[in-house]
Amino acid sequence: MPAASSPPARQTYRHGDLRRALLEAGIALARAGGPAAVTLREATRRVGVAPNAAYRHFANQQDLLLGVRAHALSGVARAMEAALAALPPGLSPADHARASVRAVGTGYLRYAKAEPGLFRTAFALSDNLIQATPEWPTAGDSGRNPHELLCDALDLLVQAGAMPAARRPGAEVLAWSAVHGLAMLVIDGPLATPVGPHYEMFSQRLLTMVEQGL
Repeated sequence: MPAASSPPARQTYRHGDLRRALLEAGIALARAGGPAAVTLREATRRVGVAPNAAYRHFANQQDLLLGVRAHALSGVARAMEAALAALPPGLSPADHARASVRAVGTGYLRYAKAEPGLFRTAFALSDNLIQATPEWPTAGDSGRNPHELLCDALDLLVQAGAMPAARRPGAEVLAWSAVHGLAMLVIDGPLATPVGPHYEMFSQRLLTMVEQGL
């Protein structure tokens, strides 16, 4: 009679490794199911440890969600930075400023389409929406978070004389609202079917409206 196979050895983690593993599990959960899917119980199940082990690293589910949210916001910022890095050289200051506004909007919209679960998670909390904490940075490689990258681009418009300084206060609210609205209506609303297949085209048309409206 063949000997019974022994159960697989349980993986153990050094201090700090489990925290990273739980965060990565939370990111995977958010990517697949948005913020509601991010639970400590499911993260520990995926990692293969007892639920109580998570509380050495995350005080509660909200704490894990904060970490996942920071990762998602950093992803938004990096998508915006990638679009900015692709701008052609040699533009006039005014054209560069306009192109920068379009680039940050393009990166934002592309991230929403490519990573809808993480995008929802990035903006799932009603308080402390963008600002980082010392523990959870929300910036991209430039050290700027999505809100700061948008404000930087709008400031360039004023500096280049492409937007009157009197119209700068609050411009980020209007631009952000328009771009975020399109993203959410496509990934989570009634525009998924009519706009989804033509997302890039509608994105660029919206950004033209935003740029001209500023």
